[in-house]
Amino acid sequence: MIGCGVVGTGVFRVLAEHGELIETRLGAPLEIVRVAVRDPSRVRGELVPREKLTTDVDAILEDPEIDVVVELVGGVERPFEWLKKAMERGKHVVTANKAVMAVRGEELIAIAEARGVDLIYEGAVAGGVPILRVIREAFASDKIVELRGIVNGTSNYILTRMSEAKLSFQEALAEAQAKGYAEADPSLDVNGGDACHKLTLLARLAFGAKIRPEDIPTEGIDIVDARDMELARRFGYVVKPLAVASIRTGALDARVHPALVPARSDLAAIHGATNAVHVEGALVGPTMFSGAGAGAEPTAVSVVADIIDVARNILADSAGRVAPGCVLGVAIREFPRLPPEELSLPYYIRLSVDDDAGVLAEVASALGQNRVSIEAVVQTVQEAERSATVVLLTHEARETDVRAALALIAELPALREPPVVLRIVR
Repeated sequence: MIGCGVVGTGVFRVLAEHGELIETRLGAPLEIVRVAVRDPSRVRGELVPREKLTTDVDAILEDPEIDVVVELVGGVERPFEWLKKAMERGKHVVTANKAVMAVRGEELIAIAEARGVDLIYEGAVAGGVPILRVIREAFASDKIVELRGIVNGTSNYILTRMSEAKLSFQEALAEAQAKGYAEADPSLDVNGGDACHKLTLLARLAFGAKIRPEDIPTEGIDIVDARDMELARRFGYVVKPLAVASIRTGALDARVHPALVPARSDLAAIHGATNAVHVEGALVGPTMFSGAGAGAEPTAVSVVADIIDVARNILADSAGRVAPGCVLGVAIREFPRLPPEELSLPYYIRLSVDDDAGVLAEVASALGQNRVSIEAVVQTVQEAERSATVVLLTHEARETDVRAALALIAELPALREPPVVLRIVR
């Protein structure tokens, strides 16, 4: 094992508590032979024997007695080299590293297929929710039409607390950090980068799409204000951090952004740090999978389940089965990207403007000039500031038309703040 932080310690715990059960189910024991860490003197608890710790990764990669290398460090370049070297030496690989699989996963999959070894990464997406296994196996006889989900527990926790406790974004973030849900530097969580990496893996597996994180338009939850949570509720919606992917008219639509979802929808009921992925099959229809999306035990359970899959293949002399880039091993291929003018959704628009006569008419005119129809509007006045908050819900409109209308609105002298725009996903 390379790395022994929160998840690595969890792997030791799973094997210590369920080792006998695993051996009975597998027909052979699993043993952690050696663990490469940066600092062997760091306290890791009684479950992690100090004599198994080393600072020499090559001691693991070059050991012919080691069958499986488990990488739990994170990052891209160093883990890529470790995993590449392990597979080139005939070792099977398990990783929970979403970044390396999102950025260089296609290369690693090609190496695994060429070397006839297993490469499994269930723990990289949604923690204890076995969504990659579901896509790869349970949907093997169906065609996935769309997937959408909440795949970053930190973002979901922050928006949940903003909605339920009426906290500001900064207050909810501080609470998430205090509870250990958010890192000291929460950038990847709140700016959508973490969810973007996970959506890359989901889209690659579900559709066989050749896709990298930079191909996915990504917006973070830091654009959401406490006002948006309350106003969304008035319209019957909840704001959630979504990752969405589908194939529309032969083109791939993949995006990460906060969105309004109906308050009675399944995703609206996903609270706190929970993850959920809604998958729609052409024949089976809509299904949803949810559970703990982070933490030692949920992710460690996924990692150990991957190790068991590899071990079963080794025992059955059928290694190399679990390395396809997508379901059924269909070759990864390029899809054209859905152009913005073909993406049509309803939108939530919040404006802070001067409380003057005619401002709402100017806003409506800008929208009308760009074929954006208004479904509902609410205006609240802040008399002391001589300002007004105007919130509009649009009918379905092309994204390019909405952006063009907003460009006109941004030029209005009465506008006090940049507009806040959120998509509505029903």
